[in-house]
Amino acid sequence: MKNVAKVDPHAPQRDVINRAAKILKAGGLVAFPTETVYGLGAHALDPKAVRRIFAAKQRPEWDPLIVHVRDLMMARPMMKRLLPRFELLTSRFWPGALTLVVEKVAQVPVEVTAHRATIALRMPWHPVAAALLAAAQCPIAAPSANRFGRPSPTCAEHVVEDLADRVDLILDAGPSPMGVESTVLDLTQSPPAILRPGGVTREELEAVVGPVRVAPGVTDEVVRDGLAGPGMTLKHYAPRARVELFESTSELDARANELRAAHARVAEIRDPRAESLFAQLRASDAAGAEVILCLLPTSHGIGLAVRDRLLRAAGKAGSS
Repeated sequence: MKNVAKVDPHAPQRDVINRAAKILKAGGLVAFPTETVYGLGAHALDPKAVRRIFAAKQRPEWDPLIVHVRDLMMARPMMKRLLPRFELLTSRFWPGALTLVVEKVAQVPVEVTAHRATIALRMPWHPVAAALLAAAQCPIAAPSANRFGRPSPTCAEHVVEDLADRVDLILDAGPSPMGVESTVLDLTQSPPAILRPGGVTREELEAVVGPVRVAPGVTDEVVRDGLAGPGMTLKHYAPRARVELFESTSELDARANELRAAHARVAEIRDPRAESLFAQLRASDAAGAEVILCLLPTSHGIGLAVRDRLLRAAGKAGSS
């Protein structure tokens, strides 16, 4: 496609990055890789550009966006106050797969924050994302670059599949290394609350700031007056096929035999890993599966994030 540009994931070409930055500064949309998944970016301080994200993704306006920044200097003007925990966590985990929710200043467009008093901030380490932020010299609002509710994109082909020409430019730098979204941590609560588990684990966070709770919204989803953070809807990250979940291989085996005896087209994910989960869900769809049987991982470490994504893919975020 004409709107796809190949870019070196380790040493992104300056001319391609400058082209993408020019599009962003003019109010356009650019899909770009981060270490977690591909994001759909717009100038975060341009309300009209931000609204284009929601239109392209068919995303409801009550679902807030993550704002990506180049450094703390870019983040600071959007925050009402600089919290000690924010400084501590950013010194340890930025750049990286940690999004921090803090109180925002009035100048941040309400389109970005879904009319909430908070803003979600992240500093990615992927060389392409970092180069784009440096060239654009503006914060970039960027949810995952997929149709709302679909599995997140971990390569440019997934972006093309879902959004095609709804994006002005897609930067293709190959697969995203981590394959699961950032952890969203709300610092306006005490103790801090994980709104969405992700690439930084609860155990890693607690080693730095002490007790961290997992917000009820991660397991008991109720949407009231908008969401506290992105990716918290009951059914999310979902393929077209029906997803069924199992705690043991024996249960999965029994169900697989039952479905195949009924001539159903079945796919199985027995070893769900963060870096390949979304690609496996999309591949199962592409193979024509009617039902995808998945074995749930434990809730320790990165398993908490994978388990959360599978529960949401099955529309069972209220389950444990």
